[in-house]
Amino acid sequence: MDYKNFILDIEDSIAVVQINRPEALNALSRDMVLELEQVFITLEADDAVRVVILTGGKHFAAGADIKGMLDSNPEQARAFSFRHVFNRIEAFPKPLIGVVSGFALGGGMELALVCDLRIADNTAKFGLPEINLGIFPGAGGTIRLPRLIGVGRAKEMIFSGMPINAEQALQYGLINKIVDNPLEEAKNTARMLASKPPVALKHAKQCINMAFDTDAQKAIEFESIAFSVCFATSDQYEGMKAFTEKRKPNFMGK
Repeated sequence: MDYKNFILDIEDSIAVVQINRPEALNALSRDMVLELEQVFITLEADDAVRVVILTGGKHFAAGADIKGMLDSNPEQARAFSFRHVFNRIEAFPKPLIGVVSGFALGGGMELALVCDLRIADNTAKFGLPEINLGIFPGAGGTIRLPRLIGVGRAKEMIFSGMPINAEQALQYGLINKIVDNPLEEAKNTARMLASKPPVALKHAKQCINMAFDTDAQKAIEFESIAFSVCFATSDQYEGMKAFTEKRKPNFMGK
């Protein structure tokens, strides 16, 4: 399927989704975000895809399309918010790796925050500059960022609107690593993850996400149920049998 604002490339079990609006530094419009939702719906339904990489090329995404929000009233602004799509992408059941070069600002940074892992190069700049527009992040930034880097640092970034560079982002725990070729590194990581049992990965991701959304006891109970479900898969048997036989497992996603 061809997309207007995205390039989708699937090789073996890895999908690479590239944001493709370079003339606007990949600034996110409402139509773009809705199209991105369709991309992820398609990838979720494709059992052959085990891991997804999200990249923007030279720039990840330099914020949202401000012109589209300029004359909005409160009701229109709430409808414009990307929160529903970003929530859906965060809940995407397969590992999602964000590759960041250049700007990841505003809504672009909020999109990076919904990825499971983030790999960047030294050109990356992360920021939530919305305060300088008389607003603040409205697509999950005030929730996801403090959970990832701590309340104090998140408040500093959101209150000041000042961006941080890749080294600071690594120090804060915002990104997992800095490399010269983040897309190639992401592909290496994706190949490793694609070799893991998909059902177990899916449930592990659900449990980790739930840890922030409910109290500890309920989260642990959910974890125990998800853990036990793995024992209904052939991958569980294959993994344990391979361990006892001292060989590499061959997970089939069943």
